[in-house]
Amino acid sequence: MFRINEVLKFGEQRFRVLQPLGEYLVWIDIDDGSAFPEIASVSDLSEAIEQENLDRIDDPYKELAFESPKEGTMARTKRDSNYHLIKPLLGLPDFYEPKSRGAAIKSILSEKGSTKQTLYRLARRYWQRGQTPNALLPDYKNSGGKGKRRIAKDKKLGRPRKYTPGVGAKVDEFVERLFRIAIDRYLLKDKGHSFPYAHRRFNTMYLNYFPDTPEEELPSNWQMMHFYKREYLQAEKLKKRISANEYNKDVRPLHSTANTQVLGPGSRYEIDATIADVYVVSDSERGNIVGRPVVYMVIDVFSRMVAGFYIGFESASYVAAMQALYMAVTDKTGYCKELGFDVESEHWPSVGLPDAILADRGELLGHQIENLESNFAVRIENTPPYRGDAKGIVERNFKTVQASFGSFVPGYVTGNRVKKRGGKDYRLDAKLSVKDFAQTILSSVLYHNQFAVLEKYDRDSDMPTNLPTTPVHLWNWGLQHRTGRLHHAEPDALRVALLPRKKASISELGACLFGLYYTSSEFLQLGWTHRGRAVKRPATLEAAYDPLVADQIYLFPEKGSNKYWICNLADRSREFRGASFWDVWQARDEQKKTTGKAKVQSGAKKRQHEEFVIDKISHATKVAPDTSGIPNAQRVRTINENKRQEKAKERAERARRPDADPNERPGKVIHLSDPESDLDYPDYVDELFGDDD
Repeated sequence: MFRINEVLKFGEQRFRVLQPLGEYLVWIDIDDGSAFPEIASVSDLSEAIEQENLDRIDDPYKELAFESPKEGTMARTKRDSNYHLIKPLLGLPDFYEPKSRGAAIKSILSEKGSTKQTLYRLARRYWQRGQTPNALLPDYKNSGGKGKRRIAKDKKLGRPRKYTPGVGAKVDEFVERLFRIAIDRYLLKDKGHSFPYAHRRFNTMYLNYFPDTPEEELPSNWQMMHFYKREYLQAEKLKKRISANEYNKDVRPLHSTANTQVLGPGSRYEIDATIADVYVVSDSERGNIVGRPVVYMVIDVFSRMVAGFYIGFESASYVAAMQALYMAVTDKTGYCKELGFDVESEHWPSVGLPDAILADRGELLGHQIENLESNFAVRIENTPPYRGDAKGIVERNFKTVQASFGSFVPGYVTGNRVKKRGGKDYRLDAKLSVKDFAQTILSSVLYHNQFAVLEKYDRDSDMPTNLPTTPVHLWNWGLQHRTGRLHHAEPDALRVALLPRKKASISELGACLFGLYYTSSEFLQLGWTHRGRAVKRPATLEAAYDPLVADQIYLFPEKGSNKYWICNLADRSREFRGASFWDVWQARDEQKKTTGKAKVQSGAKKRQHEEFVIDKISHATKVAPDTSGIPNAQRVRTINENKRQEKAKERAERARRPDADPNERPGKVIHLSDPESDLDYPDYVDELFGDDD
């Protein structure tokens, strides 16, 4: 019922059970400095339990089990020597008998020396603290008052100065208050101030209170540092010394891993973009350096498989992200074949929509991505601002992929990107074309997906030991033994759903988007392009467009539906056939700038014209004769006669009669009835006014 070394509370006293003796047991009061082992009845103790006078409590000396002093230390030496000294007494079977204890004490004194008080004190400590050798450890932890605050009375604490002149300042509560103000104001901020700077600001405050204090008697940097280390916890210092964004991203403790939040392949994709560390040249003209391309990566969290990517010069935006996502959820064999790689579907099996996509707030935030959520049941997750660590899998993959080739690629950006004096400009070393770089990235991705061993992959308990931690093996195992979250979607419907959207205005000229006009057979059937006030048509409709192709747009005639019409570029906007919307936007910007400049000149010239007209009217008004004496009816009757006279005058002035030339020969007469002569003027009447077939 009662176990050796357990602690019992009887009334207000605490006892330790030392040895069971059948119906009795031996225990000792652990709080009495002069206690000895005593015998107690088990039946009496059981009755005390029933009366709720006896309770089992925690051992107050249980921490001694965790003590392990190093060999050679004073604590270990004393522990071993004390145990060796009283070992004959502790080995007695009837140590609780006073006579037996006395005989053992006499034997120890005669053989090893010491005193009775020492032997009884050590034996009592051994019994009261758990009957282990560690019970005889000296209480050095209570020495020196570790962690307790010292209060300076007459002079400063610590050793006297040896080299620095002066005695030093006494640190009292007022000085500590100034310490705290300087530390909070200048050190525990994300301004990057050093500790000596904060101490100098403290000295300024201190001298404002005590202006006559000599420099050598000011509280020292070490005194302020001692206060700082004593009063501020490390977690508090780390959190306040840097900005909140940097703390959350780089310093904050990690409580879990990404794998704990996913069930299997396709549970969550992470997408992010970076600027490649390689300068590339143009595919068409290898002498032209075109800069560093943008790389988008889409990675499955569970298997670490790269599901898709994008390489190009579109800035990190929704448009580029959609191209990477579209590749991630469709079959990649055609894309690989275009770049010269024969890849089977089982080598890159990530085909289908994931359950969730985690991205930055910029690319996948807004109404454009709602189609993917509502129509294809994909959950969009956005990270907080400045929290790249929330997408640690894809962030780390950028370095992994580029590290496989970066060290020997010309034009690779390494280390400090600032050109040193006399150093070579690494941008001029660029040799890879855009296609070469895309092939290099694709080769790295294929290696990573099929053969890269993820040494730091945190395996779950149900994963077999013979499962290689390569992405393709983890993917296939997850599909067989976990919940596969990928679901199928029609590629064409998915592509249109991923395209950016904008309102297009509808008029008799067709659908207008970005100043370009489009039409379709549905427009003609519904009569939307007919003219007249009686024609009924919607003012605007939602349209999806591919920024890379301006020849077509996709119009959604029904709200709440993804049914679309394919609209082609109308003849009115034939200027942009074969162009992209990027070309359209650039050309429109240039046209608007040109129009703006022309309007400035037009405004000036129109102002001159109006001033000229005003002057003419003013002059004509001044030279007009006085007609007040002529009746108005007479002036009106003479208008036609005046007009005939003016017309005759005009004809006489404009008539140009050539002088007769005696050497001139008459021209050759061509008869219109000649069947060989084709003098018909081109007639476009049918094309202009023909009826619609």
